[in-house]
Amino acid sequence: MTTGTDITALAAAGARAPGTPADSGTEPGGAPRPAGTAATAAAVLDASTTADAPDADAPAAQAPDTAAPGAPDTASDTGTASATPAPAPEPGAPGRSAAAALAVVRGLKAALVRSVAILALLALWEIAPRAGLVDSTFLPPISEVAVAWWELALDGQLAEHTEASLTRSFGGFGIAVLVAVPLGLLIGWYRPVADVLGPLLELFRNTAALALLPVFVLLLGIGETSKVSIVVYACVWPILLNTISAVRNADPTLIRLARSMDLSTPRLFQKVILPASVPTIFTGIRLAGAISILVLVAAEMIGAKAGLGYLINASQFNFAIPQMYAGIITISAIGVAFNQLLVTVERRLSLWRVPASA
Repeated sequence: MTTGTDITALAAAGARAPGTPADSGTEPGGAPRPAGTAATAAAVLDASTTADAPDADAPAAQAPDTAAPGAPDTASDTGTASATPAPAPEPGAPGRSAAAALAVVRGLKAALVRSVAILALLALWEIAPRAGLVDSTFLPPISEVAVAWWELALDGQLAEHTEASLTRSFGGFGIAVLVAVPLGLLIGWYRPVADVLGPLLELFRNTAALALLPVFVLLLGIGETSKVSIVVYACVWPILLNTISAVRNADPTLIRLARSMDLSTPRLFQKVILPASVPTIFTGIRLAGAISILVLVAAEMIGAKAGLGYLINASQFNFAIPQMYAGIITISAIGVAFNQLLVTVERRLSLWRVPASA
């Protein structure tokens, strides 16, 4: 923008106004113009233009912020968004995934190690009869036994016999636990009771349960009572003897500390004796669980009209050998499952124990 001062300077220098004809280098009237006049005018005009033009290096004037309150700043947000890096993955996620995968691999490896012997036995059972190593009439391949087991399951016979056996076995086992554990605590804690009942216990615990089966049948009949009673008798002894041993071997230091705190006898049993006795008591309970099934099967073979023992015995008489082995396998599976259940209960009641590996 040209000011009045600049125009005056231009006029004094002889510069032409805008819109006039091009400079011819002569004064009006044909007189020659001085040589430095045009150059001087151009220099003055250039200087005025440069002074009026905005400086390119100077920062631009900021416009007033007329945006509504709370409105996002577009330029600022855009720059921030472009400058902000993408969120990095959580540092612990790959580590947790690797740990989970490692745990799965370890579990599969442990399961494979535990089952390799059983798989080898099943493979031998399948190969030996087919290779002629044993008579397939008396030891059919495991595949034929599996087919016979499936047929018994579809017919409902397997479920019927299994239900009868489990009712008798678990009934007698439960009664034995309810009787033997309190009696063992009583005998183990009170010495006079142990002195009175000790000889009687030594007499009966060395008498086999199956040897007394005819006595139970004669006294209680051939029905359910005699079978449940023989199971109770067989299961009582391992539970009773292990409970007595657990009470007598309780840590005397803990007992003295509890007595120094003036704990009553029921509280002493609840806080000290029972927790310390759980592992040994459950050892006897697990032994009793296995005995309950074995003794019951033997009792069902002698006199019964239902049960897995009856199924095995009847299959032998009818020469249905695959069905006989199917009954045996069912008994083994029930025994393993029952023992695993008892182990789980024992661990649940022994959470206070520190593993030996620790």
